[in-house]
Formats: sequence, C-alpha cells, structure tokens
Amino acid sequence: MNRLGNLLLLAGVPLIAAHYPHIKDVPSIDVPSCDDGVGSVQYDRSVPNGEEEFPLTKVDLCYTDSDIQITFSALEEVNFFYNESHKTNDPLYEYEVMEAFIYQGTNDPTSYLEFEVSPNNVTFQAFIYNPSKVRAEGAPFDNGALLGTPIEDGLVTSTTLDKDAGSWVTDAKIPLGLFNVENGEAKGTKWRMNFFRTIVSPDTFPDQGLGAWSPTNQSNFHMTPFFGRVNFI
Repeated sequence: MNRLGNLLLLAGVPLIAAHYPHIKDVPSIDVPSCDDGVGSVQYDRSVPNGEEEFPLTKVDLCYTDSDIQITFSALEEVNFFYNESHKTNDPLYEYEVMEAFIYQGTNDPTSYLEFEVSPNNVTFQAFIYNPSKVRAEGAPFDNGALLGTPIEDGLVTSTTLDKDAGSWVTDAKIPLGLFNVENGEAKGTKWRMNFFRTIVSPDTFPDQGLGAWSPTNQSNFHMTPFFGRVNFI
C-alpha cells in the first residue's frame, strides 16, 4: 500500500471511495415473484473490463415466499470441464462454474454469499468477509463461513448437461432466511448481486476465461462496488 493509502486509513477515509469513485452505473434489474414471471440478465463479455467476447451466459431470477430461485444457463459451452472427485465446498472455482454473489442491502457489501455450481451439480457456498471490498492485497479476506449441509439448509440445485447443444443449465433455490429475510417478506427488498462464469479446458488448465454480468476491472470477482442492483418487485 502506498503512503497516501496509509494516510487515508489513518484519517478514517475509506480507500474504496478513493479508488472507485466512478462506479455509479452498475447494471440493475427488477425481479418479480415466481408467480409473476422472472427477471433475466445475460452477458457475453469478459473480465476484466468486458474487453473481449465471452460465451453467452443467462441468468433468470424470481422469488417465492421462502427462496430465491435462480436458473443459470451456460451457452456456447465446449469443455464441460470439472473435477469428478470434487465434493461440496471443494475448490470448484478452479474449473468451470457459474457463480452468484448475493447481498441483501444497497451498499457495497463487506460480507456476502458466494454460491457456485459446477457442470456435475456440485456446489460451493460460503459467506465471505471482504472488508476492503476489493480483496485488496494485505487486507483480511475470509471465506471460512462455509455452509456445509446445503441440502439440509434448503439450498438445492439440479443441473442438466446437453453436450450436443453446447449448454448446461442449473436450477437453484437459495433460502431467503440466509439473508435474514422472513418468509413472505421478500417483496420490496433491495439487493446487490453479481453473476460470473469461468471457462477452462484440459489443455488450458489452470488458465481460465472469466465472464461477468457486471465486469470488474481486474481478474478478481471479489470487487463489491461492481455488484449490480437487484430489486424484488
């Protein structure tokens, strides 16, 4: 960290404001109850900065009285590359996954749920503590709050692969209670979220291609000022 950064910390000035004053126009979406339809986003640009093309990826969202329901669709898929030995909360992110980072609130969060799913329907889920908001070098960063029994917690997924069509699709249910939202109280709540996908092949592993709904300006997904705004209507 440079000297100015140290002075800002001593003065109590948030470094995130100093480094990211321009992040105002993050994407947003209105999400209805599942009885009324879905809100949909799609992306085909890379991380960082959306500078390159990326395989088309879609995310559909809605909410019920008790859950957030998300359908992830990985299109233009070629590799379907995952580690067959992986179990719940193993490092799926080293291979091909789709991801959602989720926070209930409107600010740039320091803690949020990281949810990942691989093409063989194995999941990773943990509450992240990221007080720098950008996973800054030398700053605390903790993903130790793993959800070790997701099915028992009500976090369930179903994944379908279609290699002929070049796609894999996951339907996920994530309990609202994880975010202290009472059953039946989701309407009107506001959220910050971002959605990601990684691509890699046996020939290119471990070098991944990265894509996002709201692309960050580094090869780093854990940058919460870039999280989009999601409104449950």
